Amino acid sequence: MDLAPFLPGFAAAYAILLVAASSPGPAVAMLLGIGTARGRGPALVASAGIATGSVVINVITLVGVGLLLQQAGWAMTLLRLAGAAYLLWLAWGSLRKAVAPPDIRVAEVPAVSAWRYFVMGMLMQVTNPKAIAFWLAIAAVGATRGGGAWVIAAFVAGAWLISFACHGAWAVLLSAAPVRRFYARFRRWVEGALGGFMAFMAFRLATERG
Repeated sequence: MDLAPFLPGFAAAYAILLVAASSPGPAVAMLLGIGTARGRGPALVASAGIATGSVVINVITLVGVGLLLQQAGWAMTLLRLAGAAYLLWLAWGSLRKAVAPPDIRVAEVPAVSAWRYFVMGMLMQVTNPKAIAFWLAIAAVGATRGGGAWVIAAFVAGAWLISFACHGAWAVLLSAAPVRRFYARFRRWVEGALGGFMAFMAFRLATERG
C-alpha cells in the first residue's frame, strides 16, 4: 500500500478536521458538562464516542460522494463549491465570535455508566448537523479519490485519532478551572485565528482544480 500520492489530500482534509474537532460547539459543551460534573474519565470515554460518531459520518460521506461521482463528473466541482461556501460561513461565524465572544454554557449531564457516556457522545455527534456539514466539506477535498479500501481505511483511522485527540484534549483541559479561565480570556484570539484559517481553506477548496 503506497499512501504517498494521497498524503497531500490527507493533509488538507485533516487540517479541516482539526479545526472542526477543535472548535467549540455541542461536543465541547457536552464534554464541559461531563468533565466538570463527572470527571476526566467519563469525559474521555465520551470523547471516544464522539470520535466514533465522526467516523460513522466519515464513512457515510465517503461512500455517498463516491457513488455520486460515479454518476456525474461535474459533482466534485459542485461539492467543492458547496464545501467552500460552508467553510466561509463558519469563518464568518468565528470572526463574529472574535469580536463578541459568547459564553459557552455547560451542558447538564446525568450520571450514567461508562459505556453510556460513549453512546451519548456517539449519538450526539452523528445527529449534529454541523458535524455532518463539516464532513461534507472534508469529502469535497477528495482525499481518498482513486484509492482502494486500504487507503480509505488509513484515512478513517487517522480521522478517528485526530477527532479523539482533539476532543480528548478538551475533556482534559476543561476539567481544570484555570484552563477554562485562560480560554475565556484569549477566546477572541482563538476564534479570530480559526476564522482566518477556515477562510483560507475555503479559498483553497474553491480554486482547486481536478
